[in-house]
Amino acid sequence: MITPTAMAGVMLVEPRRFEDMRGWFMETWSEAASLEAFGGVRFVQDNQSLSRASGTVRGLHFQLPPHAQAKLVRVVRGAILDVAVDIRAGSATFGQHVAVELSADNARQLFVPAGFAHGFITRAPDTEVAYKVSDIYAPACEGGLLWDDPALGIDWGPGAATAVVAERDRSWPKLADLATLPAGAWA
Repeated sequence: MITPTAMAGVMLVEPRRFEDMRGWFMETWSEAASLEAFGGVRFVQDNQSLSRASGTVRGLHFQLPPHAQAKLVRVVRGAILDVAVDIRAGSATFGQHVAVELSADNARQLFVPAGFAHGFITRAPDTEVAYKVSDIYAPACEGGLLWDDPALGIDWGPGAATAVVAERDRSWPKLADLATLPAGAWA
């Protein structure tokens, strides 16, 4: 099931699990369903990360055009609070965010369109996150937003005060200092 969130374009995906005495099976992605639900977005690369400590923050990251990325994020092991922040200048929801709990147990996925900064904080040790992206990694197009900028109003929950954060993620600009593009430029 694919359900829109409060933020236009960001969608919650809840795959159906088929269980029996052996365990379970689920289809985690279908190109046909994705093309329809995500407005023709095609994925070109799969990424996976392992975060050893609970309370590890990764993000908030994005790529600018011409290599802007949409993402489909899921947790293979552990749990995260997954966050998408609208950074499309002029958008009615600019600077607002969606936060969703994703875990290996609940099997939920979050679709994050281009024009959103994305990040997460782990809720369990040894958390593995897998995500599909719609464009290649292009260092010259890489950008970020300060994960704990008070202007974003993100409640990162337990562990935020002692979060494990890479130096690079501590150095991204705040929303007020972010040079961004209008909503139409992200397509």
